[in-house]
Amino acid sequence: MSASEVLRSEIFEQPDAWRRVISDQREIESAAAAIKSLNPTLVRIAAHGTSGNAALYASYILRLMCGYTVVRDSVAMPLYYGVPAAAPGELAIGISQSGETPDIVAWLGQAAREGATTLAITNAANSPLSAVADYTIELQVGEELTVAASKTYSGTLASLALLAAHIAGSSESISSEMSTVADIAESSLPGWEAAVAPIASGLRGLTRIYLVARGIELATAHEIALKLTETCYIGAQAMSATAMAHGPVAAVDATMPVWLIAADDATLPAVLEAGQRAVDAGAEIIASGSAANSIAGSTYTLATEAEPAPLLAPLLSVIPGQLFACSLAQAKSIDPGAPRNLRKVTSAS
Repeated sequence: MSASEVLRSEIFEQPDAWRRVISDQREIESAAAAIKSLNPTLVRIAAHGTSGNAALYASYILRLMCGYTVVRDSVAMPLYYGVPAAAPGELAIGISQSGETPDIVAWLGQAAREGATTLAITNAANSPLSAVADYTIELQVGEELTVAASKTYSGTLASLALLAAHIAGSSESISSEMSTVADIAESSLPGWEAAVAPIASGLRGLTRIYLVARGIELATAHEIALKLTETCYIGAQAMSATAMAHGPVAAVDATMPVWLIAADDATLPAVLEAGQRAVDAGAEIIASGSAANSIAGSTYTLATEAEPAPLLAPLLSVIPGQLFACSLAQAKSIDPGAPRNLRKVTSAS
């Protein structure tokens, strides 16, 4: 099996990966009980790349479901400038798929020594990150062989959603809703794959693109942008719908497509406005998400089915982007499962 075929297989494995997370929540429940008892004064999260995009999702779901103040922390501040990593009463979360990223391990270890409660989220339980953490949530998604992450990303989202749900006392309902989301994804994957192929063919000359969203779907915009950058070697930049108006819109024209991830929630008007700005500038529009059909003037539409819980929408909305990246890479004669200059484990700090 080629690397691109392995990547496709791992994208299609995601619904079953979420079901495995749902089926064994013991680590999630244990961590949630400790965090609820702590009632942290601040939640600090450190992560890079795909894990960093999952951390963006965490900053929303832990605030919305648990009421915590959450910051994406600077690893450089404690490691290079001598400031404390964390303090007693705070929760420090390190996210690394491999559990081996040196600066994330060092940051979490320092936070533990300074008295914070520490949590590792990783796909490798017996890892350096787990060794320095008070609690570990293993993703349980199975080994991911390709460099470009897919099931580890969405598996991290699923684990974070269930962690927040256990803290908030809604684990049963979120588990049930996540099972429904897995069923929706499983039934939708073949149709999404068929839908992205002609778009990729039409855009095979693509060299730059904006990914635009608002609210919790901003994590999706960043993750799709990363997938397009690493697998297709294009300049993909993610931003909020409102940020696009503050400078970046000047670069939008007929040569700069805009991908809008539209959720059917209170953020939709901001995304619609960004879409209209892009249309007025002559850009091609790719619309995805549960409210994709609301985007006027779209060139391409990749709608996802409405999910039972809006906070779980990013589990679904990222998949058309993963499939598009895979298809576009192949249209460009690139193997998306083995991007150049990259390794699965980032070992340099």
